[in-house]
Amino acid sequence: MPVIEVTKLRKHYGATVAVDEVSFTVDAGEIFGLLGPNGAGKTTTVECVGGLRVPDAGEIRVLGLDPQRDRAALRQRVGMQLQESELPDLIKVWEALDLYSSYYDEPADWRLLLEELGLADKAATLFRELSGGQKQRLSIALALVGNPEVLILDELTTGLDPQARRDTWSLVERIRARGVTVVLVTHLMEEAEYLCDRVAIIAGGRTVAIDTPAGLVARAGTGERITFRPSEPVDAHLLAELPGVTSVSWHQSRLVVTGSGDALPAVTAFLARRQIIAHDLRVQQASLDDAFVELTGRPLQDATNGDTP
Repeated sequence: MPVIEVTKLRKHYGATVAVDEVSFTVDAGEIFGLLGPNGAGKTTTVECVGGLRVPDAGEIRVLGLDPQRDRAALRQRVGMQLQESELPDLIKVWEALDLYSSYYDEPADWRLLLEELGLADKAATLFRELSGGQKQRLSIALALVGNPEVLILDELTTGLDPQARRDTWSLVERIRARGVTVVLVTHLMEEAEYLCDRVAIIAGGRTVAIDTPAGLVARAGTGERITFRPSEPVDAHLLAELPGVTSVSWHQSRLVVTGSGDALPAVTAFLARRQIIAHDLRVQQASLDDAFVELTGRPLQDATNGDTP
């Protein structure tokens, strides 16, 4: 049995449909990502999974429990780091952990959590004096203090600098290695590719696709991308007719050719016959970002800007 089962989940706020029949399962021990733009319904989905919101329709089971009917039992087994979570400015790190541990029947030793999360030297520090990365690590510690079997992380690294983000990713991997199942909500492609075993792409409140990151890329059929600056004008229509080429477009002075593994030799042979030099030639394998565009019809950044919060 999957650890989490979500079937045709639906949630609306007035006339706005935030989640529209979303379905997915999460297996034990995996890092499962919900990927999509801001306003896509990801946070509402995990808040329903965690029992914080009441769905309008659909069915949810977490560790065999109903998040509404079995809310008290579920909260002893699920930890949540919320996107919008703040503590009082004057509470100390150790005080927050000591308080949260009192809510659980069998809490973890919060002193060991401080060590594991690199916060031991900040135990007596006020919350308001912590850096952004330290606040994120504390929020994870608070989510772990109940010894959860399932950990929900919502936009964990938003606002962090690149090094703090990488450090946080390593921490998530260590948590999974302990046997904890992780549900990761993110709008960062790189984060989903780096951490997740499987990903559900959510757009407009709907589940667009579910697969491994590599599987999503393969299913999108985006193949590889070849970019270069031709030394002489090139007829893009002729390039588009070459074997393996699926699309050709101009990006300022650069040609962008996408296609399968046959595209590169076909393009280079085409240019050689016409004695055209491909300046700054780059070949990139398709990414999850490319797959998102293929599956949803628009880049994630555009979707983020256009969706309703």
